[in-house]
Amino acid sequence: MSEKHLTYADSGVDITEEEKTVKTLIDKLSYVRKGIGAPLTGIGHYAGLLDFGEYALAMTTDGVGSKVLIANEMQRWNTVGIDCIAMNVNDLLAIGAEPVAFVDYLALEKHEEGFAAQIGEGLLKGAEISRMSIVGGETATLPDIIKGFDLAGTCLGYVKKEDVIEGGKVQVGDVIVGIPSTGVHSNGYTLVRKIIEESGYSYHDPCPYDSSKTIGDDLLEPTRIYIEVLDVLKECEVHGFAHITGSGLLKLRRVTKLGFDFYDPLEPQEIFKLLQKEGGVEDLEMYRTFNMGMGFLIILPEKDAAKAAEITGGKIVGKIVESGIRVKDLIIEQE
Repeated sequence: MSEKHLTYADSGVDITEEEKTVKTLIDKLSYVRKGIGAPLTGIGHYAGLLDFGEYALAMTTDGVGSKVLIANEMQRWNTVGIDCIAMNVNDLLAIGAEPVAFVDYLALEKHEEGFAAQIGEGLLKGAEISRMSIVGGETATLPDIIKGFDLAGTCLGYVKKEDVIEGGKVQVGDVIVGIPSTGVHSNGYTLVRKIIEESGYSYHDPCPYDSSKTIGDDLLEPTRIYIEVLDVLKECEVHGFAHITGSGLLKLRRVTKLGFDFYDPLEPQEIFKLLQKEGGVEDLEMYRTFNMGMGFLIILPEKDAAKAAEITGGKIVGKIVESGIRVKDLIIEQE
């Protein structure tokens, strides 16, 4: 392992400071609509819920982040559209909503031949997997602001009010089913890029663990869209969902204040092991930054756990306890 001990904050992203900024912004958002369209939840869960009679409309917005810089380096943009949709759709799924429509926002420094077609290719694939329509979007040319490009979007979904999964039913003794990620997904890339840039490797080098692909190829592997969890809802009693993104397992506090004991976690993919070794990143920092191989979690009674694992290709990774977050002997959050 490297003698350095790089952290997310070292690379320029301080999660604590980011949380302060978000809280300051939310504190200013005091106006709420009444009647149809009134918010059903406060700001801070995976998706915003709006009153729509029998149903709740669910909204999310997110982008691809600095992963686009690796796409630029590799001159390959046909997967980042999937990432853009996945980051939004997975947050909708985490409250039990079915995605129905998406709009994208593409900001460019300049227009290049073939670029838009590749972005569209990824967006189409993501929409097909998510079983939803792309109904519009916006493209802006902003050479004074954007260097390269930025891609973000907003997703709309729906769920019957009584079927919303907020985590209120999670209880001690519930089982946690972990569903594999496809790798780093679309989070922590500011740290990823710093590690690679200081490692002596380039994105064009073959992976040391798989010479059939480059490091850049592995880092551009698109975010998995967990649409199959809607099938879990039809056949199992689900108490909670969690989409593991930036800040890693700390995201679990969106679901419940109870504790998580990951006594048999999924094995992180080789890309995480490479990043940890080359950056000298501590175990705790890895689990507080990346998904570490578990991109989505289902919390449910033990009687339904095997069925949920079968539907999703996941496995039982832990259980709900009174407090704290633990991965084997590693304490992510104090009990």
